[in-house]
Amino acid sequence: MPALILYTTLGCHLCEQAQTIIGRTQATFKLIDIADDETLVETYGVRIPVVKNSANGKEIGWPFNQLEFQRWLQTP
Repeated sequence: MPALILYTTLGCHLCEQAQTIIGRTQATFKLIDIADDETLVETYGVRIPVVKNSANGKEIGWPFNQLEFQRWLQTP
């Protein structure tokens, strides 16, 4: 299963929900706080939470539910 990146920031309740959804899978993921990088703020500031597959570069942005996330994970 690919390593995932969850773009987030402090106090983001939607990010916490996304983290719960990811946690229900076997996927490993790394949290990256966009506040630490101006480019990330510009890219993801109004879109977080966003999950990125580090292997293929595909992203899924909020909103997504467990089924949508599972399907996204399985898409090559």
